[in-house]
Amino acid sequence: MFKKRGVPKRERGFFAKHKVLMAISMLIGTIVGAGVLAIPYVVAQSGFLIGFVDIVLVGVVFLFLHLFLGEIVLRTKKQYQLTGYAGKYLGKWGKRLMAFAMVFGIYGALIAYIMGEGVALQKIFGGNSILYSLIFFIIISLIIYKGVKATGKAEMVVIGLLFLVVILIGIFSIGEMDVTHLTTVHWSKFFLPYGVILFAFVGTAAIPELQEELGSQKKHMKKAILWGSIIPIVLYLVFAAIVVAIVGLENFELLQPNERIATVALSIYANPLLGLFANIFAALAMFTSALTLGLALKEMYQYDFGLSKGWSFALTMSIPLIIALSNITSFITAIGITGAIAGGIDGILVVLAFWKAKAMGDRKPEYSLPPLRIVGWSLITLFSVGILHQVVVSFF
Repeated sequence: MFKKRGVPKRERGFFAKHKVLMAISMLIGTIVGAGVLAIPYVVAQSGFLIGFVDIVLVGVVFLFLHLFLGEIVLRTKKQYQLTGYAGKYLGKWGKRLMAFAMVFGIYGALIAYIMGEGVALQKIFGGNSILYSLIFFIIISLIIYKGVKATGKAEMVVIGLLFLVVILIGIFSIGEMDVTHLTTVHWSKFFLPYGVILFAFVGTAAIPELQEELGSQKKHMKKAILWGSIIPIVLYLVFAAIVVAIVGLENFELLQPNERIATVALSIYANPLLGLFANIFAALAMFTSALTLGLALKEMYQYDFGLSKGWSFALTMSIPLIIALSNITSFITAIGITGAIAGGIDGILVVLAFWKAKAMGDRKPEYSLPPLRIVGWSLITLFSVGILHQVVVSFF
């Protein structure tokens, strides 16, 4: 039998007393990953004002989406991952479409993390980026194989370090900023940052796991989702402002496509110490996000499709490693396509399942939202337009 998720875990000491903080850290760690490294370049292309609006808009969209999914999880007795909830409330078509979105999205994210982590560690320590990618892959594989318990604790520590690094970047970057880089606006590129920013906010895969972290404290799930969804909005705005003010669009455009990563640009155009801090930030961000997303995909294969733990682990980790090492896509391109398509499908299905769960749920939830039909249909429209736009831009 597989280990049942969602039952209280016996923790001792600090972890027993701070389950809500652990849950918040897990959600932030899932959301904040490789996407943050691509945000400054696309924001510089559109202009910071447009980027500011896009970040806040998409961040609020995912705040609602995470709350919708949280209620779905709490209305359901049996424990699933996203595909299982879609199957229960939307039928076979919903399960299959969610499986496609989840597999496509998480594989795309893990590919980006493996590629990006190698570059970030190379900037910190020197040497070969491929070797560092392999070391990163081995470490996260071991933690993902162990499961949620190790992941939750690891993320709580790493998230604290991550915010410390952001503070240090801000302190050391004051003298390097040029505020004129933040005043340019390109209205024709209003939708350009959409796919990357959408990718950067996707955290739905972590929501079913929050109740395992909370255990008997599920009454705090809404609070964990609110804080875990709002904090990344602030973090992205601050980080984008710092990087764009330092680098600027002209300097970004002078770099090769695979060098237009925020941390690489900072290493070239800013104080070397600032570049070091930035790459530490990148390494931490991708590490925490890869843990929870990799675990979510493994659990989808294991819990929702009945595969063994070994096969679930092998399918989760082998495919992104092969594609990442083959170097058939660029970092930012992979993020944009993955975010718009996988994130859009994911979002549409969550809204539809939320409405169904209100009528078909078999458990009284710890919190309950109104149906929010206008909000829901607005989100579905936004996601649908985003998918069509990304498909046209990428493939036609």
